[in-house]
Amino acid sequence: MPYQTDERLKNYLDTNQLHREQMCRAILAIDKRYSDVRPRHPRGGPDGGRDIEALFRDDLLTFGAVGFVNQANDSDEHKKKIQEKFTSDLDSALRADKELKAFVFFTNINLTIGEKEKLIEKAKVCHLVHCEIVDRERMRIALDSPDGFSIRFQYLNIPLSEEEQASFFARWGDDIQSVISTGFQRLESTLNRVLFFQESTDPFYHLTVIFELKEKYSAVEIGHFRLFCKIYLQEPKLQEPKQGKVLEITFGSSDKSSRMRGNDDTRADFTEQKPGIKYGISSGQWERESGKKGGYQQINSSSSIGRDEVESLSIKFWNGNFYRYFSTMSLKDLDDAIFLPILNKSLAEKIKTIHLYSNDYKIQEIKTEDFRIDETSFDTSIPVKFTSEELEDSWVRIRPSKMSSKFYIQLFDKTPKRMFIPEQVENNLKEINNE
Repeated sequence: MPYQTDERLKNYLDTNQLHREQMCRAILAIDKRYSDVRPRHPRGGPDGGRDIEALFRDDLLTFGAVGFVNQANDSDEHKKKIQEKFTSDLDSALRADKELKAFVFFTNINLTIGEKEKLIEKAKVCHLVHCEIVDRERMRIALDSPDGFSIRFQYLNIPLSEEEQASFFARWGDDIQSVISTGFQRLESTLNRVLFFQESTDPFYHLTVIFELKEKYSAVEIGHFRLFCKIYLQEPKLQEPKQGKVLEITFGSSDKSSRMRGNDDTRADFTEQKPGIKYGISSGQWERESGKKGGYQQINSSSSIGRDEVESLSIKFWNGNFYRYFSTMSLKDLDDAIFLPILNKSLAEKIKTIHLYSNDYKIQEIKTEDFRIDETSFDTSIPVKFTSEELEDSWVRIRPSKMSSKFYIQLFDKTPKRMFIPEQVENNLKEINNE
């Protein structure tokens, strides 16, 4: 386990500066010498050498900076880069507050005692009372302690071993009892989060997206429709028996029941079918592997009867089999995946709320005020054929209304809601007296 933590610190968060800063802030927060630990920019951004702010010994204002290297290997080149980053962040922090007395620097490079002392001496020359270098080994020790297990799981995706679970509950057992005494609601929230952490390791077998409409529309008002979603995973995931790793998932539905049924050789000519949701619906799903040239591989398709009235539309990516012969992705593999709805403009204008469900959980809800319709032209890369007449109702994308250009499936920032509570089996059999 120490080796796994060390390796993850080297490269697992490559390019993810936001999670790097959040992890370092969490590590600093479990150090009892520091209090009031907070981010300067909660969602990342320019910070002038101040990724983190805190109080040292409840008295000294402390600035913290994070300097990570992608694919860290402790080479002289990487060490030189980090030493320059330390000097730059220290100078920036002092320019922001000339009276600064404490500075903490986090890095995923391991430094020798002598190398750290040289950096600390630079800070002392600038009249700092306290300077601390938290290198990779210091972070590993913190993350592999009972106080750091949850941080390690959240940011490095390393689960607790049985021994660590025992250590965790030995460390926090009294605190859990304290939570019980403070009220059932707080306990329920904590248990729901623990339950989700456990069930997030279960195989991922479906992702369903329900588009709730602003009102009930007739089939004529909906007419031709096309509704798809793309999911870009944070990192490629192996799904046997495939040789490659899945990087992108595309799934959706449209009118004309034969449009996505079967392959190009067996699919009926959908242009002969009547257009509109009233006369039939076709659905399909595709995967694209990382490092593989070419397009998408269709892995499922279906068709269903049409609808006379429409209050909502749902699309589903199904990844399950009754018998599981091969390994598959887990629910937690969806964390931080990019989520992008792509659909025709007239349908997009009718959407009120977007609901995401996976396994037994509701994982996200996107309300009207949280999204906007992007009408700029783009290459959809949707592996489905549409007629030129259908495409007169242009493709659009649904994007966040603020901050970002794309949605993220975030499973650990908020606890998803479990939709089904299992019932306990009753025992009505009378006791048998064996005497």
